[in-house]
Amino acid sequence: MELNVTLKTPTMSEAALISKSNFKYMYWSANQQLTHHTVTGCNMNVGDLLGSGTISGTEKGSFGSLLELSWNAKEPIKLPNGEERTFLLDGDVLNLEGICRGQGFTIGFGECSGKILPALDDSHYF
Repeated sequence: MELNVTLKTPTMSEAALISKSNFKYMYWSANQQLTHHTVTGCNMNVGDLLGSGTISGTEKGSFGSLLELSWNAKEPIKLPNGEERTFLLDGDVLNLEGICRGQGFTIGFGECSGKILPALDDSHYF
């Protein structure tokens, strides 16, 4: 399964690919994760979901978190418009995508997208 992560800042017209990885780099297989989850008696039921967590490849451009991609915030990611990021900022839009390709077919899992919003001003509560 191909995994792509794009980032679009408020000043960018198009999102930039910041990480490209693959599910084959999972440290534990799906079977191992299921076994680990259920070995102590915690059952799985229809509709239950398991999250894989961060999936990092072997090269810098395939790391699974912004912290890894920026070497613990020591080397900012350079975006096509000249901006740099070590952490997400207000207004940034991050998009995750997974795609499986086989002999003559492609299965997309849709996109998971989120926008970083400013913190609420709750000073009026105090």
